[in-house]
Amino acid sequence: MKKIGIIGFGVVGSGVYEIIRKNKDILTKNAGEEIDVKRILDIRDFSAHEEAHLFTKDFNDLVGDSEIDIVVETMGGIKFAYEYTKALLSSGKSVVTSNKELVAAHGDEFFRIAKEKNVRYLYEASVGGGIPIIRPLANDAAANDICEVSGILNGTTNYILTKMFKENESFEGALKTAQELGYAEKDPTADVDGFDACRKISILMSLVTGKKIPSEMVHIAGIRTITAEDVTYAAAIGYTIKLIGCGFTKEGMVNASVEPMLIPESCPLSTVEDVFNSVMVKGNMVDTLMFYGRGAGKLPTASAVVGDVVDIVRSGEYNPYFSWEESDRESFIPYEDVEAKFFVRIEESQIPVAREVFGDREFIKGVNDYGFVTDEITIGKLAADIEKIGGVINKIRLYK
Repeated sequence: MKKIGIIGFGVVGSGVYEIIRKNKDILTKNAGEEIDVKRILDIRDFSAHEEAHLFTKDFNDLVGDSEIDIVVETMGGIKFAYEYTKALLSSGKSVVTSNKELVAAHGDEFFRIAKEKNVRYLYEASVGGGIPIIRPLANDAAANDICEVSGILNGTTNYILTKMFKENESFEGALKTAQELGYAEKDPTADVDGFDACRKISILMSLVTGKKIPSEMVHIAGIRTITAEDVTYAAAIGYTIKLIGCGFTKEGMVNASVEPMLIPESCPLSTVEDVFNSVMVKGNMVDTLMFYGRGAGKLPTASAVVGDVVDIVRSGEYNPYFSWEESDRESFIPYEDVEAKFFVRIEESQIPVAREVFGDREFIKGVNDYGFVTDEITIGKLAADIEKIGGVINKIRLYK
């Protein structure tokens, strides 16, 4: 029997406990050995819980218990999660996490310790909730040179943008509804400003390249600037708007970004709505793969966590295919050097100078302004050209 510990008995942690209790026979069959919960660490009072004897407020009850081989960390945050994870790995215990912020910031350090102690540090649930993406990238796509990973990595922003498109909601109105339904936090900054998606694309590109892609090297732009007028323009030219996390490699160099993008209706990502997530992966042999499902939620996320536990029970030794090393900052492509097309909105009075700067464009009339699509251009040159025409109302990158 494999005995595990759980740190944090919130939404995901309680989901892990529930799955282990409800799917005991299935897990035993799939893992080849029974899995049981030995200890649960949480500072809150669970004296009324039906298995109150499992709970402790002392971390030493987990790290010092020789019977516990695997610990699930679902507490979130950085400070204590970092200290606990480092101590657990150093003591020779494998760790499974759903903590995207921690993986993005300290994954390379934890992989080094796991290798030294011949244990595992797994993080499937940190990116797509219940969507399998880490393991397929590490194993199933191992014959490929992965040149691009992109997708809808945040369900909250996707829900908001879906409401704006389908029900003509304003950003503020859609955000309020998302908060009322529990999809968005009272402080929605991490979601709507792109930080959550940034951590996820950082993890995915770190795995793909084998080098840490620090979150601070990822260009981030959220969806607060998207207006009803942008939605109307997008629909008029056969596009929808999604917050996209995107990373690509080119000649040994790498770039990653998170920003709203115009998605053509012919692209499968355009059909991903509400709180669902989707990731598209391009390999030089397999071409394009798409992963789709619920990117968050108690049981979907907990399912991914328990899947990692099963993986460790099957083979507890360190596996290098799920890891990456320290970053090589010299290999980053500056965001300004990325080439893309953009949809640009300007005042009618700017059209003559816009023609001089951007060439003869087709200008689409909106309610109070005009829009046009640029040729493919480096983002740095676009910024310079925008200065020449005296600024723009808004600009949105086209997905390609």
